[in-house]
Amino acid sequence: MSDPTIKGLGAPPKTYDGSSLRVAIVHARWNDVVISALLQGAISKLKAQGVKEENIVVKSVPGSYELPFAAKKLIEGGKTQSSNAAPSMLASTTNLLSLLDTDRPSTPTPTSQSTTTTTKPSVSTRPFDAIIAIGCLLKGSTMHFEYICDSVSHGLMRVQLETGTPVIFGVLTCITEDQALERAGVGRGASKGHNHGEDWALAAVELASQTAEWSKGIL
Repeated sequence: MSDPTIKGLGAPPKTYDGSSLRVAIVHARWNDVVISALLQGAISKLKAQGVKEENIVVKSVPGSYELPFAAKKLIEGGKTQSSNAAPSMLASTTNLLSLLDTDRPSTPTPTSQSTTTTTKPSVSTRPFDAIIAIGCLLKGSTMHFEYICDSVSHGLMRVQLETGTPVIFGVLTCITEDQALERAGVGRGASKGHNHGEDWALAAVELASQTAEWSKGIL
């Protein structure tokens, strides 16, 4: 019998282009089979939305409890990296002395007979436009599950509200292993389920794009 419930991420009101975005993914390492599938699903869908591979930064932490801290530090680190990469007046290519001495003859720049240029991917150093936090929590025989679920949920929410950077909640909170496997698209049954990592990537691109528009007063 088919599942009568309505599930899945609905289509966005418009198509978003992720080619200018920089996205970080931070994931826990507990329950690695599930995490690896979710991570690959998220990366593949980010690329499908135009996000360049070189602008997808992936980091890991031991468990889901560490995700809020890591997400906040990644956001701060991205802003610091962007600030450090800003062009300096001292590094300007303008020859200021030439502006003072207009009678000085210009010296031609020697050119080599053959010039070989290598095109490298343009790695962005802009602050992260969105963070995807991926984890997998399974119900055990103690209250540990409830405490971690609650702490991680509230922690990630606080990070995005305090920093103004979208943090996508990609933490599975499942009762059984089969539930987690199916939500990573690697179920044991005939139906492999659906990889929720893809949904989180779509949400990251959409919310990052909307945040950029809203910050400019485009509503």
